[in-house]
Amino acid sequence: MTVDLSGARWFKSSRSSGGKECVEVAFLDGGQVGVRDSKNPTGPALVFTPGEWDAFTSGVSDGEFMRP
Repeated sequence: MTVDLSGARWFKSSRSSGGKECVEVAFLDGGQVGVRDSKNPTGPALVFTPGEWDAFTSGVSDGEFMRP
């Protein structure tokens, strides 16, 4: 699947320290969500469906991805 990201409005978390080591997120058409590395804005991006994004953010909130 190819998604046109040319018009995406990327943003960092309000909790970002303002450094360059961040991820950026864009809310896309159809409810999709793009995620990219702020150090490489012209590089590849991940694109999540609404359900995938909800599952991911819920997992983060629940501590699912914490290191043992």
